[in-house]
Amino acid sequence: MPELKPPTILIIDDDAEIRYSLTRVLASRHFLVTEAGSGEQGVAVLKKGPPPDLIFLDVRMGGMSGIETLQHLRSVNPKQLVVLMTAFGTAQTAIEAMKYGAFDYVMKPFAPDKVLALVENALKTHADLRAVGDYKPTVSSDDFKEGIVGNSAAMQEVFKTIGQVTASDVTVMITGESGTGKELVARSIWKHSHRASKPFIAVNCAAIPDNLIESELFGHEKGAFTGATGQRIGKFELCDGGTIFLDEIGDMALATQTKILRVLQQGDIQRVGGSETIRVDVRILAATNKDLEAMVKAKTFREDLYYRLNVVRIRMPALRDRAEDIPQIVDFCLQNLVKSRKTRVGKVSPEALAVLTRYPWPGNVRELENVIYRSAVIAQGDSILLKDLPAEVRDRAEPTSQPAPVSTEPAADAESSISRAIAALYTELANDESGVWAAVEKRLVEHALKAEDGDEEAAAGKLGVSRATWRRLRGGAGQ
Repeated sequence: MPELKPPTILIIDDDAEIRYSLTRVLASRHFLVTEAGSGEQGVAVLKKGPPPDLIFLDVRMGGMSGIETLQHLRSVNPKQLVVLMTAFGTAQTAIEAMKYGAFDYVMKPFAPDKVLALVENALKTHADLRAVGDYKPTVSSDDFKEGIVGNSAAMQEVFKTIGQVTASDVTVMITGESGTGKELVARSIWKHSHRASKPFIAVNCAAIPDNLIESELFGHEKGAFTGATGQRIGKFELCDGGTIFLDEIGDMALATQTKILRVLQQGDIQRVGGSETIRVDVRILAATNKDLEAMVKAKTFREDLYYRLNVVRIRMPALRDRAEDIPQIVDFCLQNLVKSRKTRVGKVSPEALAVLTRYPWPGNVRELENVIYRSAVIAQGDSILLKDLPAEVRDRAEPTSQPAPVSTEPAADAESSISRAIAALYTELANDESGVWAAVEKRLVEHALKAEDGDEEAAAGKLGVSRATWRRLRGGAGQ
């Protein structure tokens, strides 16, 4: 059967004693070690290929420095895993190491167990990145130009309602938890309406003090109050002919609610401190994360205004109630980050995606977007891995009996299985000095027999070995 090749490691250091001691530590665990005595030599080795699984690189060397060498290595192979070695653990060293794409850095003199643990972590990352394979995005960002992503039944209802209300000037109330995308829905209604060529103005009612919101919405005359040194045009006048979005309208004071009701009923406003009645043609869209029905009963929200605003209701579902949309949202976020050049990370591993799907997302889509951005910045390859997710997301993700999402591409599945199997065996059998490969072969035989229900001929075919090799393997497996 084909021989499994152990991981390869390149050591770049101008100190022969460091190279010798590090080689001894790594070779004891059956890693294939290559040495280079300078940064220039190390870059030449990488250019010749094939690339090593991991590179140990000294920071301070004669000739090209470690940081310069790191930049050259990354230009040759952007995915190359590099660990920097340094005897000077300064803040500048750490910052520059991570800035230029190092996987980690280790202090000299180094403890063998720490080096081996770091290697194990790096090789696992390498295997996980390879296992992601040719990741196929589930959406194209061009298909969701509105920014509202999802194919769940709940979101299909939202999309249909948006389409139904765009042709008229009906007032729409958008409800849902914070972070569900209520403003995106309002903007979508505006973009598809006959008012799309006119202004869209969003006002966060919760962010404006009660004593200023009337002036903000309706404007004021000079001298209307202390500090009113001139006339000011309010949002409703500025938005004439267009659409105004009153976000968090449940936080609006009762006095201001009365004036909003007048706009809806009569289509006119008065500036604060003024007597002139000004006609405005404005479509009102409103949103809240509060229970307006309960507020009406408690008389903290005007009942007549509630009915004027709540002509058509669009309820935005919480993200936890449409978890099937999370893979699409993740892809959409990553594509936008890549397009805006905020990151080069365009993939997510199946394990990470499974955790993202199980997390309850109390902050909804806004929280998910923040987590994806943070994880993409932290990621050390071209993919977000499980370890890149915030600890609070990993810890709070509910366990599930459902299998983790996997690629539908056969080649990607095979590559994923092989990479994971090899990484797991290296980790598990690293201390087996007497028979690592025999143990590997035994595992493969057992797995093939189990997969083929004990049929030895079929199992041999599965492994792609001859009958003679199969007999040898069966003997090695204790049969």
